[in-house]
Amino acid sequence: MLKILIPTIMLLPLTLLSQPKNLWTNITTHSLLIATLSLQWLAPTYYPLKNLTQWTSNDQISSPLLTLSCWLLPLMVMASQNHLQHEPRTRVRMFILTLVVAQPFLILAFSAMDLMSFYIMFEATLIPTLVLITRWGNQPERLSAGIYLLFYTLISSLPLLTAMLYLHAQIGTLHFLTLKLNHLPPTNSWSALLLNLALLVAFMVKAPLYGLHLWLPKAHVEAPIAGSMLLAALLLKLGGYGIMRVTPLITPPSNYLHYPFLTLALWGALMTSSICLRQTDLKSLIAYSSVSHMGLVVAACMIQTHWAYAGAMMLMISHGLTSSMLFCLANTNYERTHSRTLLLTRGLQPLLPLMAIWWLLANLTNMALPPTTNLMAELTIMISLFNWSPLTILLTGTATLLTASYTLFMLLTTQRGALPNYITTTQNSNTREHLLMVLHITPLLLLILKPQLISGLPL
Repeated sequence: MLKILIPTIMLLPLTLLSQPKNLWTNITTHSLLIATLSLQWLAPTYYPLKNLTQWTSNDQISSPLLTLSCWLLPLMVMASQNHLQHEPRTRVRMFILTLVVAQPFLILAFSAMDLMSFYIMFEATLIPTLVLITRWGNQPERLSAGIYLLFYTLISSLPLLTAMLYLHAQIGTLHFLTLKLNHLPPTNSWSALLLNLALLVAFMVKAPLYGLHLWLPKAHVEAPIAGSMLLAALLLKLGGYGIMRVTPLITPPSNYLHYPFLTLALWGALMTSSICLRQTDLKSLIAYSSVSHMGLVVAACMIQTHWAYAGAMMLMISHGLTSSMLFCLANTNYERTHSRTLLLTRGLQPLLPLMAIWWLLANLTNMALPPTTNLMAELTIMISLFNWSPLTILLTGTATLLTASYTLFMLLTTQRGALPNYITTTQNSNTREHLLMVLHITPLLLLILKPQLISGLPL
């Protein structure tokens, strides 16, 4: 763990001490080296826990997410270069520092062995995200988006803190391994139900569950490209990971608690897919599609079977890379047309023919075309849900159909049709942007060959 953490922390002095002309090169190269090193976490093992210390460890659930969080830092740095090129050097350094500070928090959150340390790191990731949105966002509404994010997260986290203090008072420890062995003494049903609800709500807001998702489209739309990538690819996964960690600890697993969450998650997948069909804002469309996909993850985590967990894990990693790539593509359009409105950014295929290929690949993975890992994940989750209740096939089937519809709508609107009259000249796509897309799509294509690496099941 330290061989990744120490180089990550050393990115901070590197950012401050690099010469201005070498700043981007140094940070990108160093973080890419860390990302390459982090691939060793995916190595198969027969042990349930790897690199076990008193405070941190990683297992089949946390390893893929740890690798993903290391992989995305160089991509966020690369994606941000264009819109920071006219900023003073001190502001550029501050921006990179904000991105780098989020990384150790994420690594420690995904590898924490103690519920309290996980909670602290879970909350700490809020600070850099808030700074990114409120300082480097594009529109004046970024302050209200930051307030939404802050209050939704903090209000939902307070019951979680209370529940953890109660657990500690009852059991005497918050270590994950001992919590699995120790069960709470039987209490009356209402107190057990409230405790379980308090443990889950904070993660449901972060995931986000439909109904608690209103902060997400606002935050995504107002955030700079690095903020959108960080939110879509990693912070939503913190919510899913938290649910996967906490649900086995909930005793007894009350059906009364699971029904509303399952219903909301599946209904949310259906509703947000429908909302996507009538979106006019490109970033907002991609943000709502994230809510739809994470609804399936929440539903799978609530069932608590091996298949459901495997599907949820695969969908989280696949969606992390796919949505991050879609935000990067939306950003390349925005940098050229200075508009996120779909009607004003249509018909770009003749102008940027190479970008059209990346749009096609990203959209095909988003709509879960075979043989992508997105399809394996969605099928696994649907089979698990169908085994739990055959009626769920109506909701999941319709949601899949709507996903394909809005994805094709997004592809056709941005790439086909007549070019708007106001676009007379546009900047060509450059090597940096193509490299960024390659680094997103390559893991997605390679994981098709060995999806066990991210399935969360023992190999």
